[in-house]
Amino acid sequence: MKKTKKSGQQPLLADLFIKIGKKIGVTVFVEKEWGVVGQLSYSNGIKKYFRGTTVDINTMGASEIARDKDYSKIFMDKMGYRVIPWKKFYSNSWAQKIKSNQTIDKAFAYAIKLGLPVFLKPNSKSQGVGVTKVYTKTEFYKVFYSISRIDNVILVEKTIAGKDYRVVVLDDEIISAYERIPLMVTGTGKLSVIQLLKRKQREFKKAGREKTFTLDDPRLKAVLQRQRMTFDSVISKDQTVQLLYNANLSSGGTSFDVTEKVHPFYKDLAIRLTKDMGLRMCGVDMIIEGDIFSPTEQYYIIEINSAPGLDHYAALGKKQQGIVEQLYTKVLIAMGKM
Repeated sequence: MKKTKKSGQQPLLADLFIKIGKKIGVTVFVEKEWGVVGQLSYSNGIKKYFRGTTVDINTMGASEIARDKDYSKIFMDKMGYRVIPWKKFYSNSWAQKIKSNQTIDKAFAYAIKLGLPVFLKPNSKSQGVGVTKVYTKTEFYKVFYSISRIDNVILVEKTIAGKDYRVVVLDDEIISAYERIPLMVTGTGKLSVIQLLKRKQREFKKAGREKTFTLDDPRLKAVLQRQRMTFDSVISKDQTVQLLYNANLSSGGTSFDVTEKVHPFYKDLAIRLTKDMGLRMCGVDMIIEGDIFSPTEQYYIIEINSAPGLDHYAALGKKQQGIVEQLYTKVLIAMGKM
């Protein structure tokens, strides 16, 4: 989401804020080199700021908690929300520094207790970075050490089956909701996996999705190997092959808009959770056995996001672009009153 001199393109929020600002009388200044930070100046003298997808709508303390997967889970669990069973562990170097024994061997013992396969996640990263489903002891140790290079805190999480949803809340309103589908390719009977992936990258770029999967992501190769395939394998016509287990749109996932179909049970859940976590704007990620159209007790909160990026959602079509513009219009107006 950077501005480049070659393309002259600015991130979604920069362009959008400039457009909205003109409509509602807010002066928007965007730093010119990269275009990812900006200042909003209101007629009443208030000044607010944004960086990437982070805007001055949530308080700093609540935002910092939301960015930490472990801490946010602790508070959600304490308040009675159904969160996916998890436990945090530490890289060897960090464990030595803080004098903890919660290192890789203890982590694997916990994984066995949960039952393989489990998910390993870097605690402080977003957009699906490093999130990996592991099936064996060898995979577990390899991935744990790999994540240790980008985060000192690693979460071990139970695998839960179901449909993955993100619900975006602003105060007492559900702004958008969509089902997230992990990265997949569908065969033609002629093209190889790598050819299908490159084609998908071109499609994403054409649709305006600046951040997506990379072909050198080691998780792609691992998932293919589990299916006894390689990048050179030719997929049969109409056969679908899943290539990642996490459904983040930033790592190649796709989405289906379900905003108009969300059951009141989940609307109330997302709005209440957002308030209980001290946030005004929040992306609530949940996994549901069944779907979001009818209530069930078989659901879990995956995590929350205090700066939900909506560029991928906007890329779904003109209707979604309109929803995103309406959302940020409300955000800008609300910030001018704070």
